[in-house]
Amino acid sequence: MRRSTAAAGTAVFLVVVPGTVAGLVPWLLTEWRPGHWASAVQVTGEVIGSALVAAGAAVLLHAFAKFALDGLGTPAPPAAPTHLVVSGVYRHVRNPMYLAVLAVILGQALLLGRAVLLGYAIGVAVAFWSFARWYEQPALTRRFGEEFEQYRRSVPGWWPRLRPWRQPDPRG
Repeated sequence: MRRSTAAAGTAVFLVVVPGTVAGLVPWLLTEWRPGHWASAVQVTGEVIGSALVAAGAAVLLHAFAKFALDGLGTPAPPAAPTHLVVSGVYRHVRNPMYLAVLAVILGQALLLGRAVLLGYAIGVAVAFWSFARWYEQPALTRRFGEEFEQYRRSVPGWWPRLRPWRQPDPRG
């Protein structure tokens, strides 16, 4: 191959491959424009948003694992747990799955800078609260009776307690 052919081929490759991967695609994804730098508020939102998404995902995975391992069931009503789940994150708050999902949505709103996700989070929160209040609490009371009522009185539904609740020893 002649030098001029190699140089031309190298130049074309440089423009096409790294230019696409490191230039065109990032520009298309972010609509970046020259002179458009991230403000401190945007960076803070991205950091907090990322932390919320990661924390929400971790709590959600933990809560699902507790349903399977401790409750011997699933979060789906047709395959509900056979044991009341009161361990792990459930010692701090009764609705960790709902809170985790809301954390992920709010994290995405901050991370992506999209206000529409804030409105979406409010709608989801209202749906979660309504379902927990009008379906789950009565269903858990029917299924687990006094065990659930004692748990409900001791562990808040939506604002986590700092110190974990300890289930009383039935032996006294």
